[in-house]
Amino acid sequence: MYQQMIFVNLPVADLDASKKFFTELGYSINPQFSDENAASVVISETIVAMLLTKPFYASFTDKEIADATKTSEVMIALSAESREKVDELVDKAIAAGGTASEKVQDMDFMYGRAFDDLDGHTWEVVWMDPAAIEG
Repeated sequence: MYQQMIFVNLPVADLDASKKFFTELGYSINPQFSDENAASVVISETIVAMLLTKPFYASFTDKEIADATKTSEVMIALSAESREKVDELVDKAIAAGGTASEKVQDMDFMYGRAFDDLDGHTWEVVWMDPAAIEG
């Protein structure tokens, strides 16, 4: 059965630092799709973050590249299997050099926190009670 995948392409200032950051979160780099211009970060079987040097990223678009430390264009949200896993991933991101968002979503059925990676891209990590999803 075909499973649709998502490839999130992100411009980065320092490819090696970004690779180190994401491996410290527990993700792996797929060398088959990585070189001096890009790194393929495997988040799950169906989610891959492509970290692209800014010049390489620019070769795919005629638009100005946003400075994610000053402008928000996208928030990447990842699910987590529990509240504890939300905290675990966000705490790893902060320890690896990311910046924590002060905003915590804490409702009975949903819990979430967020961090910005080294280039200012915002990643939200959210747990939702399966019973609430089922209705």
